Amino acid sequence: MADRVLVIGADAAGMSAASQALRTAKAAGRDLDVIAVDRGHWTSYSACGIPYWIGGDVASPGALVARTPEEHRANGIDVRLLTEAVAIDTDAGWVEVVDHAAGRRERLGYDQLIVATGATPVRPDVPGADAAGIHGVQTLDDGGAVIAHLGREVRRAVVVGAGYIGLEMAEALVRRGLTVTVVDRGPEPMNTLDPDLGTQVHAAMERMGMDVVTSADVTAFEAGAGGVTAVVTDAGTFAADIVVLGTGVRPATELARAAGLPLGETGGLRTDDTQRVADGVWAAGDCVETWDRVRRAWVHVPLGTHANKQGRILGTNLGGGSARFPGIVGTALTKVCDLELARTGLTEGDAVEAGLDHVAVTIESTTRSGYFPGTQPITVKMVAERPTGRLLGAQIVGRDGSAKRIDVCAMALWTELTVGELAMTDLAYAPPFSSVWDPVQIAARKAADTL
Repeated sequence: MADRVLVIGADAAGMSAASQALRTAKAAGRDLDVIAVDRGHWTSYSACGIPYWIGGDVASPGALVARTPEEHRANGIDVRLLTEAVAIDTDAGWVEVVDHAAGRRERLGYDQLIVATGATPVRPDVPGADAAGIHGVQTLDDGGAVIAHLGREVRRAVVVGAGYIGLEMAEALVRRGLTVTVVDRGPEPMNTLDPDLGTQVHAAMERMGMDVVTSADVTAFEAGAGGVTAVVTDAGTFAADIVVLGTGVRPATELARAAGLPLGETGGLRTDDTQRVADGVWAAGDCVETWDRVRRAWVHVPLGTHANKQGRILGTNLGGGSARFPGIVGTALTKVCDLELARTGLTEGDAVEAGLDHVAVTIESTTRSGYFPGTQPITVKMVAERPTGRLLGAQIVGRDGSAKRIDVCAMALWTELTVGELAMTDLAYAPPFSSVWDPVQIAARKAADTL
């Protein structure tokens, strides 16, 4: 008799896990009966693409869907949308679900449970935060709600928070012709960069026409009959026809907590390196904590790259194979206006907070040989441990051709290179692509010299 696998959450982690479990089990001659429930309308989509859909780069939400419900069903997964999990009993082995389309409640038994409930946008705990017109942007349904709102008489937008989603949504709204104010509590936008690099982001946002308000805490939202009308901060009140939250997300683990499953300090589910939570229970994606190889600590880093990898690891193990998730180093990138932004590992601020003896250096260079047409400026900041010279982190801000250089630094972190070793790595060179010393190597060499 086939084991029943029940998946809560039909996006990146959940469906990667389900698909890989079926493939692995089939190769081993085993049968699995897989059911996936999700309260939304979509499966296997790119949440990272939502700002680009709203901004007009992507024509429709369907373009962001990697695999439709029909495709999953054809591959043997019983996908049930608009079906919300509301309770888990791990002792009895069932999940209670509500089919919102049919108005029916039932209990689904399982032999193996996959929790892939994702993350939830953080709403400021202030008066008026539940007003209509205040949008988190985490799912395709969220993106659709924003687009529907923009179809009204909307001229002024306030984006609260200047992290990845906040910046990407601010740019999307400017491109849609709105007057945009970005409010952030930090000293500069993009708090995953050190403030000395955040100043470049600030300037780029203002060049695009955004009003950027930093070091400001939201204290309330004002609303009228039609919804939100203003965002109140300790730096002033800003009129708004629509508000977008870029204040981060938290693991969606309320169900797991109520079921008594183990959570870590960040609120994410704690798994081992096979993605197992407990006997018969697995988890992956934005609802879990992840081991940071640089910090050597558990962190919550909600990215699609991790979700897909963890889902594949989970599915391999659940299906009868053997695989381990090795952790992360904290690599991410985005763009805002004409700037590319990237980081990996620790910032200087992170190193200070962790009490690490370190050096930090910053260099200015160009994306190509200085004499080559089309060359663009690039800034690289690098942090190294003293006295070992071990690379701790890097940040890059620059124009076209800058951000993907962070991958070299990420690999150096992964393999625990020193900055001296990184400076001497055999990187490719030709004038249309780099100076004879790549900017990453120039920064590493300066860090090694400083050490």
